[in-house]
Amino acid sequence: MALKGRALYDFRSENKEEITIHQDEDLVIFSETSLDGWLQGQNSRGETGLFPASYVEIIRCGAGTSPADYPGSPGPLGTQVSSYDGSGSGVASPPRSAGGSGFLSHQGSFEEDDDDDWDDWDDGCTVVEEPRAGGLGTNGHPPLNLSYPGAYPSQHMAFRPKPALERQDSLASAKRGSVVGRNLNRFSCFVRSGVEAFILGDVPMMAKIAETYSIEMGPRGPQWKANPHPFACSVEDPTKQTKFKGIKSYISYKLTPTHAGSPVYRRYKHFDWLYNRLLHKFTVISVPHLPEKQATGRFEEDFIEKRKRRLILWMDHMTSHPVLSQYEGFQHFLSCLDAKQWKMGKRRAEKDEMVGASFLLTFQIPTEHQDLQDVEDRVDTFKAFSKKMDDSVLQLSTVASELVRKHVGGFRKEFQKLGNAFQAISHAFQMDPPFSSEALNSAISHTGRTYEAVGEMFAEQPKNDLFQMLDTLSLYQGLLSNFPDIIHLQKGAFAKVKESQRMSDEGRMAQDEADGIRRRCRVVGFALQAEMNHFHQRRELDFKHMMQNYLRQQILFYQRVGQQLEKTLRMYDNL
Repeated sequence: MALKGRALYDFRSENKEEITIHQDEDLVIFSETSLDGWLQGQNSRGETGLFPASYVEIIRCGAGTSPADYPGSPGPLGTQVSSYDGSGSGVASPPRSAGGSGFLSHQGSFEEDDDDDWDDWDDGCTVVEEPRAGGLGTNGHPPLNLSYPGAYPSQHMAFRPKPALERQDSLASAKRGSVVGRNLNRFSCFVRSGVEAFILGDVPMMAKIAETYSIEMGPRGPQWKANPHPFACSVEDPTKQTKFKGIKSYISYKLTPTHAGSPVYRRYKHFDWLYNRLLHKFTVISVPHLPEKQATGRFEEDFIEKRKRRLILWMDHMTSHPVLSQYEGFQHFLSCLDAKQWKMGKRRAEKDEMVGASFLLTFQIPTEHQDLQDVEDRVDTFKAFSKKMDDSVLQLSTVASELVRKHVGGFRKEFQKLGNAFQAISHAFQMDPPFSSEALNSAISHTGRTYEAVGEMFAEQPKNDLFQMLDTLSLYQGLLSNFPDIIHLQKGAFAKVKESQRMSDEGRMAQDEADGIRRRCRVVGFALQAEMNHFHQRRELDFKHMMQNYLRQQILFYQRVGQQLEKTLRMYDNL
């Protein structure tokens, strides 16, 4: 039965399943049973969709206005009306990480007893599934439009921690004229990541910040200060291991950092644990995605080889990044050999306070002045570039995948048909022995076998060139998919600066407070520009290497084909 309701706060929809509601607006609520903190109903403009339950009070007939259904307040029949994540914060809770570690049979790898309850079917990989149209999304949440930068969940932002230091919104604070308005859409990545709290000065300075990351001015603008101790790390020898007396199997990889004395052995689930730590911590950095998991066939040779290639690319990007490469958790992952030390380091990384908004306190930025409008123009240019690059990478990936399919199937089959046709000619020439030329028949038959061999060469060739191209393109699809959310954070910061300056001009905010917001926006701006600069540097190197490798392998391939054909041609010379 439909109920009447009233909106307590403004809520702006961010995808087609939600509707916008305004403070004090009358609503029709289809059911007071919330779905993960969401109610379904209709606003005064006749639009039907979802809105947060904590933003609405239900008006019960004959009883006047009841208390709002805030998170934790008694609901109907004594039930508790929960917020979106059940914590009362209204901030989307990240999926529970399947992170942790496991004992391997190698030194330098560990299996912790308290982590054996992981979903271990694919080495504990955590995946965010895209919602299916017309139904519920991951974990029963309402399906959201992932194309919108602030939508939840997105592949980069889905694991962002709830900003513990973020000041809670209230009706009173929203009405104070001297305070820059908070974004009451708590599901915006600008709020979830804690960047809004940082910009508005709600994140307290730590008494002691143990880690710092420096940004300096380079020839192309702000850039990350280089790692003073650069290193590389190889990923080798994927080996099948077992535990529980052979009941469970997994693949371990040998990692050999150039700055460590001994190799370590890690499972994919260890990579996944590290990946989730990185997403928790590095708000404004595009963390490279791990290669995808696979439900079946994960012990097949082709899949193991593909995963190894992509882990090598992932590791190269990690070690080359001036910030990610220095992260204590990453260094622990690469070097720890002792089981007890591993567990201590793992727990220390999971309790790290310098994550999300607090991570922004670790930056040391240049003193050079940058006009915020120039920075915004630069960000807009990169946004257009990254969108175009994302589209073109997808196009090339689609074409390359289709070419692989043709190499393995169509091309091989066509060359086999041609070879069989030549063989049939040779057999026909043998039907009338007095006029049969043994040398000619042998040459034609050999020609048929040559083209069958060429077909097999085409089928094998993608392993030498197209697979490596697709590996690089896959890595960049992941990196590019992170930038909409990161750019959205900067856009939100720009908006707060403009709003604070307008309030200062109107005399509703002290100028020093507006200057503080502008100063903190500069921190986010410098960090984003440094990340954009690093992305371009790596892109130039990676795509140069990708194209060189592809062309070299193509030349070698056609040279081998040409050699086979020349050898066959010489059989006709002395007929």
